[in-house]
Amino acid sequence: MHFSTASRCQVHQLGRCSYQQAELLQAELLERRADGEDCDHLVVCEFEPVITVGRAGSGEQYEHLGIPVFEVPRGGKATFHGPGQLVIYPIIKMDEDARDLHAFLHALEQALIDCLAVFGLSCERDSRNTGCWANGHKLASIGVAVRRWVSYHGLALNISTDLEWFKRFDPCGLEPEIMSNMERELGARPDFAKVRKTLIAQLVEQLGLTQPD
Repeated sequence: MHFSTASRCQVHQLGRCSYQQAELLQAELLERRADGEDCDHLVVCEFEPVITVGRAGSGEQYEHLGIPVFEVPRGGKATFHGPGQLVIYPIIKMDEDARDLHAFLHALEQALIDCLAVFGLSCERDSRNTGCWANGHKLASIGVAVRRWVSYHGLALNISTDLEWFKRFDPCGLEPEIMSNMERELGARPDFAKVRKTLIAQLVEQLGLTQPD
């Protein structure tokens, strides 16, 4: 499905960065797109350890973890971001005839499923929990928000993320043992850069974006 008819799409590769750095850029791009800039954006990053808490949770209960905690306006509860996890924020202005959040979430899930298939993982959806699942384990989390019909926040794929972090709280309101990463499911660590390139390509296809600059 084509969600946007923007003239172009720009990919912002931040590499390893703080959550604040990505949040500032995301906020700037969101306002520019909402104010009429004819360019969609994908913000691509890998965070230093941080907990983000969506509208369904409260940050106070995670302060004991000893890492930064941010309350954010996306859907969902708390999740961990850190090294070995690929985070992508699509800043997409949805056309009037494509303002379907369920379809948008479905497209993000499909991009993850198709990406992981490239690496030999057969993944699926869970109708009760948005994300991407393999062998009964959750490999990726999705949490989005929309302002003036521009999407922000997005998805986080565990590639080689330290799963011990998830055992310190209730990730997405689920049992910690449910969380996994590509390395564990494959039995070997995949190349981060290759996964990043593959997922960007799948998002471009599933969201119907103009080929990135």
